[in-house]
Formats: sequence, structure tokens, C-alpha cells
Amino acid sequence: MTRNNIADRRSLLRQSIGAAATLLLGGCEPLSEKPWVLRTLGIAEEVSLKSHRLLIPRDRLAPEFPATEISAQFKVNGSDSPDDERYQELAQSNFADWRLIVDGLFGNPAEFSLPQLREMPARTQITRHDCVEGWSCIGKWKGVPLAEVLERAKLKPEAKFIVFYCADALDAFSNHLYYESLDLVDAFHPQTILAYDMNDRPLSIPHGAPIRLRAERQLGYKMAKFVMRIEAVAAFDQIGQGKGGYWEDRGYDWYAGI
Repeated sequence: MTRNNIADRRSLLRQSIGAAATLLLGGCEPLSEKPWVLRTLGIAEEVSLKSHRLLIPRDRLAPEFPATEISAQFKVNGSDSPDDERYQELAQSNFADWRLIVDGLFGNPAEFSLPQLREMPARTQITRHDCVEGWSCIGKWKGVPLAEVLERAKLKPEAKFIVFYCADALDAFSNHLYYESLDLVDAFHPQTILAYDMNDRPLSIPHGAPIRLRAERQLGYKMAKFVMRIEAVAAFDQIGQGKGGYWEDRGYDWYAGI
């Protein structure tokens, strides 16, 4: 598949998903509650997932770009600074006391400091962030491959999904913290990293410090910021509303592959 074809496919998917999100979340709630609408969207998502898995090799890379194409300004997606008191304390000390908790279905649950993550094998990639709202930016990311962390914690065979728990709450009137998830295909993809640098500088708070997920074959809302904990699970049914993510609980597709 050529880069132009990939770009065309990404553009079409962004437009389609954006239209669906607008329909469901932007003033058409009665329609979104109709069972046939939900069934139709569910079938479409399943077809998309199965088609991608069938037609696209698991290790195929998303397009990467030369440094000359890095965006002069990289738009901040989601919240720009968590109000969580514990997070604010960690930020004041430049995350010296921050630890990434890795638990759930692991044989060796662990906690990693930011220096420990920086000491692990790293990957650098210049990729495009495609937002469901219709905008895109290109940035340079450096971080530890998620696969490295999962392997060190010894993922158990019964694990099916990796869940990322974050420090930010997008709804100021609730305590619903952001969370997201990936299946093992995307979790072990070579471009799926826990990024701690952006454009050759430590990740800023607006862009998700101390680490954020970069899953380059997914739309932007899958790329959780302010990650505090990673859990391996067999199913989502006991997490949130059982849909696998903050926005998924509010009507977005769980699979946002591009």
C-alpha cells in the first residue's frame, strides 16, 4: 500500500468516525439510543477490526516522516493539565517520585520510575497524530516500546487487553478519570511506545508528562496521556461501562485503527 493510499484511507476514516461521533455526541442523543443504530455501529466496528487484521500485516508500520515535516506547533489534545492533587504534587518535583504501576494479569507485577523507563531500550519515530476532530500534526516521539514493559512484567497467557489509567478527568463535574485500552496486537506493535520525549525535549505537561501512549496505527483519542498505571486484563466488563475506554463509554468506537 502506498503512502498516498494510506493517507486517503486515514482521511476517509477520520471523516467517517468524526461524522459518527458528531451524530452520537453532538445533539442527536435520541437517535444514538435507538438499538438499531447501536447495532449498526457495532457491526461496522467489528467489520473494520476484522478487515484490518486480515488485510494489514500485524507489524506494518504507520507512515514516518523526515524531521523537516515536524509541525511548528503540535496541538494539545484532551486536557492540558490534570487537576488531580497527587498528580500536581508529582509535577512540582518534576515527577521524581512518580512510578508507573504495572499490574493485573502479570507474573511479575512491577513499578517503574521515569529514570528506569529511560534506561530501557528506546524507539524514536516521527509520526502523524490524526484526531477524530479532523486535525493532524506531525511530531517526533521517543520512548520505551510498550512490549518491553509487558515482557519485563511477564504477561500471563490469559491476558487479552492492556488498559491505561490516567491522571486527568475530562469531565470537570465528575471523578471519571481518562482510561484507554489496546488489544495485544496493537500493544506489541513496534510503534506502540510509552513516550517520554517529544521533539527532542522531555514531554511537557500539556502533551501528557511524564509519559503518554503512542499507538501510531490508532486515532488520537486512543493515545492516553498522563499515564499512571497499566493493567493487563482478560475483559473490560468490570471497568468503567465495559466498553474499553473513556470515550468508548460515551459512544466512540473501541477500535480506531487507521
